[in-house]
Amino acid sequence: MYKSFYNLTRNPFDLSPDPTCFVATARHNEALAALYYGIVRHKGVVVVTGEVGTGKTLMLRCLLQLFKSSSEISYAYLFNCRLSSNEFLHYVAADFGLEANEQRSKSGLLLDLSRYVTSRGLQGLTTVLIVDEAHNLSVELLEEIRLLSNLETNDDKLLQIVLVGQPELDLKLDSFDLRPLKQRIAFRAHLSPLDEQDTEKYIHERLAIAGAGSRAEPLFSPEALKAINKYSKGFPRLINTICENALITGYAQQLTTISPEIITGVARDFHLSSNGFKLNKKADGEADLDLERAKNFFLDLYSAMKRPTESDSELNAPITVEAGEHESDI
Repeated sequence: MYKSFYNLTRNPFDLSPDPTCFVATARHNEALAALYYGIVRHKGVVVVTGEVGTGKTLMLRCLLQLFKSSSEISYAYLFNCRLSSNEFLHYVAADFGLEANEQRSKSGLLLDLSRYVTSRGLQGLTTVLIVDEAHNLSVELLEEIRLLSNLETNDDKLLQIVLVGQPELDLKLDSFDLRPLKQRIAFRAHLSPLDEQDTEKYIHERLAIAGAGSRAEPLFSPEALKAINKYSKGFPRLINTICENALITGYAQQLTTISPEIITGVARDFHLSSNGFKLNKKADGEADLDLERAKNFFLDLYSAMKRPTESDSELNAPITVEAGEHESDI
């Protein structure tokens, strides 16, 4: 809609993770280097975390595009972690191109995966399991992944495992039950939001990819760039959202340069001045009181059920629970 008005060849701020629009900031370069080195050097498990909207999936798409051009790398890419243990193994085996019909047993799938990975390892080839949204993995699945990491020789890891997710993944991996998996992690990287300088670079490079390099005047004023960093807090996904809607508004008003007022209006429309809140979150004291009330209610109910009855006819009579010493509100 606004492309011809601003002399652009494409939409510069699409939300879809298109590798051709990847802007390599210092933070993303560091994470990509850790991923690539860990995989090609067969280090085993690599973990990358980052808040929502920091560009994790786009970075993975760039990595997968690199893998597709290589005849030496085979990968399975899991993007939905809400699976049971058997569903997980079926999915991984199928994505590697192995037979994985519903009748296959877990032992059969594990045997096929072991043979496949070992065969490729003996040929000097690389096999990679990539898990996006890994913070949604259950403890059971994380343990299953740890067991897959045992596919190794005396001097080489045969299956390279990449776990990418939100910071909750770090919390899970730091738990006591998952300490065996944590000890197998060879590299860890974290994607943090962009600072003001990187935000400006990100916007300029996305515009250049879309053909805005020939413009005599900047599309976003310096003050608008500062406002974008303020309201987006440096998250690339929010930067895209703000810039896309600012260009639409600018086109509607026939503005050749986006002003900070436009950015403020977009941020207000998307409620970006709020940090958000958690639903149904009770204070600790209130939650403890609810727990105490529930406990006391069931204590009273149990006591009433244990009272001896005078005749068999009373067995079918309703049980009356009196509010007493334990709970005055029942």
